[in-house]
Amino acid sequence: MTFSIVARSADGESWGVAVASKFLAVGSAVPAAVAGVGAIATQADANVAYKGQALSHLDDGATAEIALQRLLEDDEGRDARQVGIVDVDGGAASHTGHACLDWAGSLTGDGYAIQGNILAGEDVVLAMQAAWETSDDDAPLARRLLAALTAGDDAGGDSRGRQSAALLVVRDGAGYGGLDDIAVDLRVDDHADPVTELARLLDLNDLYLTASTEDERIYLTEEQKREVDEKVKALGFADLHAWVGTENYEMRADPAGEWLDEKILEILRDTSAS
Repeated sequence: MTFSIVARSADGESWGVAVASKFLAVGSAVPAAVAGVGAIATQADANVAYKGQALSHLDDGATAEIALQRLLEDDEGRDARQVGIVDVDGGAASHTGHACLDWAGSLTGDGYAIQGNILAGEDVVLAMQAAWETSDDDAPLARRLLAALTAGDDAGGDSRGRQSAALLVVRDGAGYGGLDDIAVDLRVDDHADPVTELARLLDLNDLYLTASTEDERIYLTEEQKREVDEKVKALGFADLHAWVGTENYEMRADPAGEWLDEKILEILRDTSAS
């Protein structure tokens, strides 16, 4: 009833899971990941305890293969389970129990595990693999995972239909304010076109919850500072700081007002003009 990809970025700094299903809130059950440790997707007759158990095994130094072996040997319901794991080094392992409903199967490669059950057919996982392997290694992991998930969805996805999707990516210090490892944690719990909606949310995540790169920063001239001040006051705010805080652009603006993200400056200009 679910298809997913678990992967590590080519630079070895990020781990993540993308998943979709004809199942309510699939993101609450399937994915788990910890930066510097690895990632897992547990599905079919999902054993959600696998998430903590697998990450504990990986944290203790187990490879993906060994962690998977330990999960299965301790689980009498293994024949109805499906699980994919990627470890700290990008080693990948996947299991599809023989009791999983057709079509069910998986593929693994360097740094990724792809798996699905009750799918439209094998073309779903093959399309996901092709999308992953042809994507740019230097692209953000979230974008590569989403591209693979979208390819699977376009190839038929869950044979029962669409309902939910989720995307989880971790990287050391990537969270809000740099205080945890959650780079992306998005869920579409109940939607007619969840993968497309997930893509929309990822764009918003990048805007609100991803810090500006140096290339995206515009260091304001005195003339631009006056322009910015005039525009935020015209919108009814005391100063730039007040506007940024109200609109939740803290990750893309200098608290001292010395620079603004190019996207935020464009939004300010467009908003004030309208």
